[in-house]
Amino acid sequence: MNLRVVWFVLLGVLLAGYAILDGFDLGVGILHLGARDDRERRIFMNSIGPLWDGNEVWLVTFGGALFAAFPDAYATAFSAFYLAFMLLLCALIFRAVSMEFRGKRESAAWRRAWDFAFFAASLTAALLFGVAVGDSMLGIPIRADHEFSGGLLDLLRPYALLVGALNVSLFALHGALYLHLKTEGGLQRRVRRWMWHAFGVFLTLYLLTTIVTLIRVPRAVVNFERMPWLWGIVAANVLALANIPRAMFLRRPGQAFASSAVAIAALVALFGAALYPNLIVSSLDPAWSLTLESAASSNKTLGIMAFIAGLGLPFVLAYTGIVYWVFRGKVELGKFSY
Repeated sequence: MNLRVVWFVLLGVLLAGYAILDGFDLGVGILHLGARDDRERRIFMNSIGPLWDGNEVWLVTFGGALFAAFPDAYATAFSAFYLAFMLLLCALIFRAVSMEFRGKRESAAWRRAWDFAFFAASLTAALLFGVAVGDSMLGIPIRADHEFSGGLLDLLRPYALLVGALNVSLFALHGALYLHLKTEGGLQRRVRRWMWHAFGVFLTLYLLTTIVTLIRVPRAVVNFERMPWLWGIVAANVLALANIPRAMFLRRPGQAFASSAVAIAALVALFGAALYPNLIVSSLDPAWSLTLESAASSNKTLGIMAFIAGLGLPFVLAYTGIVYWVFRGKVELGKFSY
C-alpha cells in the first residue's frame, strides 16, 4: 500500500468534510443580510450556533494532517499564502466574535454593525478558499528551493477570482438549502426563492469556470487518460447538481441538501484529480513542483499516523453524527439563543 497516496486521499476527505459542513454555515453568513428583521437574523445565527465551531475542527485537522504527512508542502503553502491565511484567520475569528457580541446590547446600530461583520467575514472566507483553489490549479511562483517568489497581487489572478466567485455562489446555495430545512412559514418561503436564485448564479459560474479551466489548465484532465474511472466522479457531480433543482421542485429539501453535499465532495475529488501527483505546482518550472514523493514524511511516520487516524476518525464521525442528530429540526429561539 502506498501510504503517500493514502494520505493524499485522506486529506481530500478532510477537505471535503470541511467544505460540506462549514460550507453551509458560511453560506448562511453570506445570506445573513437578506433577513428582514432582528428575529430573522437571530434565526439564521441560531441555525448554525450549535454546529459552526465543530465544523471548523475539520479545517484544523486538515492543516495538522498536511503538516505531519507532507511538511514540505505545508511550509511552501504558508510561504505562498501567508498573508491570505492571516486574512482568512481574521475572517473566521470575526465570524465567531460577531455571533457572540451581536446580542450583548439592544442597540440597533450595534447589532447592524455585527450583522455586517458576520456577512463580510463569511463572504471573505468563502472567497479566499476559492481563490486558493484557483491558484493551486494554475500553479504558483515557487523557486527550486520551494520558496514563494511573488506577492499577494500575484495570487489575485482573474481565474483564481473566478473560482473564488464560484465558491461563494456554491456556499450560498448550500446555505440556502440548509436554511430551508431549519426555517418555516414566510421566512422559509423567501429562502425557497433564494435557493432558486442561488442555483441560477452558481450554474452560470459553474459552466463558465469549467470552460475556462479546460482552456487555461489543460493538465487538469491529463489523469483522466490514465485513470478513466475518474469520469465516474464527473458523472456523480453532474447528476448531483441536476438533482438539486429537481428535489427543490418536488419539495424535497433534505434530498436537495444531500445532493449539494455530494456535489461539493465530487468537486473536491476533481480538484485532487487535477493536482495529482502534485501537491503544489510551480508556475515557474514544473520540475520545481512539490509532489507526493518529494514532499512526504517517512513511511514510518505515515504508517503511525494512519494507525492513529484509523482509531480516531470513527469517533469523530460518530460525535459529528450525534451532534447533528441532537440539533435536528426547526430553529426555536429561547432564553440563551444568540
